[in-house]
Amino acid sequence: MAREDSLSLPTLKLLLVGDSGVGKSSLLLRFTEDQFEPYLNPTIGVDFKVKKMVVGDLPLQLAIWDTAGQERFRTLTPSYYRGAQGVILVYDVTRRETFVGLESWLWELEMYATRKNVVKMLVGNKIDKPDREVDRKEGLKFARTRSMLFIEASAKMKEGVQSAFEEAVVRILQTPELWDVRKEGVELTEDKMLQETPSCGPYCSLA
Repeated sequence: MAREDSLSLPTLKLLLVGDSGVGKSSLLLRFTEDQFEPYLNPTIGVDFKVKKMVVGDLPLQLAIWDTAGQERFRTLTPSYYRGAQGVILVYDVTRRETFVGLESWLWELEMYATRKNVVKMLVGNKIDKPDREVDRKEGLKFARTRSMLFIEASAKMKEGVQSAFEEAVVRILQTPELWDVRKEGVELTEDKMLQETPSCGPYCSLA
């Protein structure tokens, strides 16, 4: 019965992208299982997890694809962009090169995304670490100029992780080209979603 229920739930596809070592898998593990492993092996190809959640009155499930950041696996990623309604781009706030590398990931997204107005969430991860190289204001400016949502997070300390995924999902549900709630027979207005979705606090700013 549980399997049948899962199959009947509306499903949203999210993609995690970013350079190797920025913490994509750690963010996903924290969000889906509320766990943190300090020494996760690099993702080979792609990993995949499903997470059920409720937004407003709408139960749904997220199919989240965690892609490898290494250059040799980049040829695998185009097919995973197909059908994605949201993309979470991750960089490490202590490694400026991962922030600079966001441009190539955005280019790839524009090339291979098959849905118009795909929701983009920018996440500056590892804010628990010292020696920050990318200031929060810099990340926010980058996101705003590219019409992206933005949040800083720490998979280790649980800060911002839940909000990153929730805000992306809410924006998807607010975008008619990506999601038509009328087909699901529910009424889910923008005001209601925002009222019933937890605030992401001081770490989140919408573009």
